Amino acid sequence: MPNRLASSQSLYLQKHANNPIDWWPWCEEALAQAKQENKPIFLSIGYSSCHWCTVMEGEAFSDPAIADYLNANFLPIKVDREERPDIDSIYMQALQMMITQGGWPLNIWLDPYDLVPFYGGTYFPVEPRYGRPGFLQLLQALRDHYDQQPEQVAQIKGQILAALQPTVDLATGANLFDRTLVEQGWQENAAVLAEGRSSNRFPMIPYADFVLRGYRVTSPEPWSDQIPEALRPSLQRGVALALGGINDHVGGGFHRYTVDPTWTVPHFEKMLYDNGQIVEFLANLWSAGAQDPSLRSGIFGAIDWLRREMTNPDGGFYAAQDADSFTDPAAAEPEEGAFYVWGWDELESLLEPEALSALVEQFTVSVPGNFEGVNVLQRRSGGTLPDRVTEVLDRLFTVRYGQPRAQLAQFPPARNATEAKTVAWPGRIPAVTDTKAITAWNGLMIAGLARVAAVFQDLPAYQLAAGAARFLQTHHGSGDRFYRLNYDGQPAIGAQAEDYAEVIRSLLELHQAATALIATGQIAPSEADQWLALATQLQAEFDQHLWDVDHGGYFNADDRPDLIIRERSIIDNATPAANGTALGNLVRLALLTENLTYLDLAEQGFRSFHRFLNEHPRACPSLLAALDQFQRPVLVRAKAETLALLAQQYLPTTVLRLDQQLPQGAIALVCKGLTCLPAATDQAQLWSLLKQCQG
Repeated sequence: MPNRLASSQSLYLQKHANNPIDWWPWCEEALAQAKQENKPIFLSIGYSSCHWCTVMEGEAFSDPAIADYLNANFLPIKVDREERPDIDSIYMQALQMMITQGGWPLNIWLDPYDLVPFYGGTYFPVEPRYGRPGFLQLLQALRDHYDQQPEQVAQIKGQILAALQPTVDLATGANLFDRTLVEQGWQENAAVLAEGRSSNRFPMIPYADFVLRGYRVTSPEPWSDQIPEALRPSLQRGVALALGGINDHVGGGFHRYTVDPTWTVPHFEKMLYDNGQIVEFLANLWSAGAQDPSLRSGIFGAIDWLRREMTNPDGGFYAAQDADSFTDPAAAEPEEGAFYVWGWDELESLLEPEALSALVEQFTVSVPGNFEGVNVLQRRSGGTLPDRVTEVLDRLFTVRYGQPRAQLAQFPPARNATEAKTVAWPGRIPAVTDTKAITAWNGLMIAGLARVAAVFQDLPAYQLAAGAARFLQTHHGSGDRFYRLNYDGQPAIGAQAEDYAEVIRSLLELHQAATALIATGQIAPSEADQWLALATQLQAEFDQHLWDVDHGGYFNADDRPDLIIRERSIIDNATPAANGTALGNLVRLALLTENLTYLDLAEQGFRSFHRFLNEHPRACPSLLAALDQFQRPVLVRAKAETLALLAQQYLPTTVLRLDQQLPQGAIALVCKGLTCLPAATDQAQLWSLLKQCQG
């Protein structure tokens, strides 16, 4: 019999609806029930495309003996981290304090009376293995510990709660214009990119993007024809992404991460938030002078995938695709990467010897394979692929999708495992797609598309981004509040800080892209103005609901009794921290609107977080990027033709504004913060002024 999760809109929660565990969603009734029965809360957090979440669902959470004990001795609650990032963030911090690492599934045990955790972990097998205890034995030990050793439980809780409490130091005497902090941060974060944190390789775009900013200042000749040394750490990351197995070279789009240090074998899930950040980062690399064709191929391959598989009929973007897929409708369980990999025998049967040889010359394809006997395609080198190899990739595309690339404009999603196994797919059975729309992730993708549109003067990328922004405007607002999620056209759950911050940034990027495309004659100046107006409108709502009046910065979410602390996120993870994005937005809004109230808010936020920036520069590259924007703000006012050229360059702290009424003989007006420089009368003078502003 299905449990309480059966009526949930969340695909992740629905996947647990037939477990024998008596799951509750996170709600007041569940929390009250735990108190009434004096049961510790077992809180399990994950997301639909998480591989090890899926494994644990099929193992421990489907085991009758485990379910019987868990139901009798704990109050089990399931949370979709994509629905409630505020809950996930708090308990992920607690988990990292307990075991010095994090990840999903996040399994943590809470005291029912104050919701403070006393034990946690990630994946637990049914029987002891991988150095992890068997789940039933762990549950028995934890219940005994909770009942028999309350003093020790209280001590653990007290330590965790004390460590979670935010420290506030407004740093009233700090010099926010001392650039030493940002410049040291470039070196620190370049080292993070170089060293990695394990054998796995993650995109880590907040780090790579911040390090990229440094080259324009630390290199003696920015914007030259030679690749400066300071650009190399970010360039190496971009090339690894474009050439590696993390890039789906057949269908486009980037996987979540790789499980090896050579970027070969991915963890095959595809997340919207990764792809939005990666296409923007690669476009920025291109604009900085790193114009290897493989970067462009990675960008537009991801956009083709997005348009074909991840765009809903109203223009918004789906959230994610699973790592696992079925090889056969009769298969009991899906297999990791099945939709994406190629066996040598299969390739021999599909390709003539000359075509297979051409593929082997360009990609790491072999008889034994590089992943469990099959092959993940990874390019051997950059540059432009020969036409013969492009034709081979097109043939593999037809095998995978059942239709030629040129004829497949839209590929319908498999919304759940049942659809995946029962629809008569013309090619391989696809991975399940989580079709909910997440506001922040849509914002990241819109911003990426807008930057691509500006750098490459690409109108289709702009139109795809604009369609998604209009979707958010139409479908994620209700009354006077913005919403985080959309399920089949219906908004759900109030927007959190990352939602406001990323959508405001995406609207500002759309404003810049529209401004850059005005010269083509296909975008009206009024359209750019509309994006800026929407950004200021949403910023007002953000300030009203989530600004910390006492200390500065933005709270993650509304003040709620079921949250043990009220966080203000500044630590970057797979996505930028909300306050890093938000404070950068404030500086750009001040430049574009000439409303210095935005600058006042930004300054208060930087003072609130200044101590943390000094002590932990590796933890918050996006906040350092925002401080770079605050220290080196530049506004360029010019006519459309000049703005189109500037938008194609790498000027990360510069914003562009259309001005048809320039002084006679001027081609642009450059303002360095609140100081206007002499009017530029030619391109050489304009570039000289812009270089001066970077110093």
